[in-house]
Amino acid sequence: MNPLIHELFQKSRFLSYEVNITLKKHDLYSSQWSVLNCIQIHRKMTLTQIWKYLNVEAPTITRTVNRLADLGWLEITPGKDRREKFVQLSARALQDFPAIKASVMEFEDRMVSNLSNEEEKLLLELLQKIR
Repeated sequence: MNPLIHELFQKSRFLSYEVNITLKKHDLYSSQWSVLNCIQIHRKMTLTQIWKYLNVEAPTITRTVNRLADLGWLEITPGKDRREKFVQLSARALQDFPAIKASVMEFEDRMVSNLSNEEEKLLLELLQKIR
């Protein structure tokens, strides 16, 4: 295995584990946070828009969105077509979002604290070249 790919896999697992620890105090997992953050950015989205934006399989997004709705984080409203559903943050999510985002931002800052701004920018540029 290419050592670079191996290291990327290792760091990906490490980051997932660590962000889940950070999100635990908010009773969320990283996959749920990704959906909430995506919807917060775009305000109101269809399930199709969410899975395309996050590059995740449709059934996975459907399950995650339904779970978040059951937990009171999201509101789902029907669209014009009975198959179309719009998703937006609930009042609870809008209220709690700033605290959750602050926790995630602190986590992100901690994870890149050993990198200079220039190194962080370079790493991002290099990762974007991987296809």
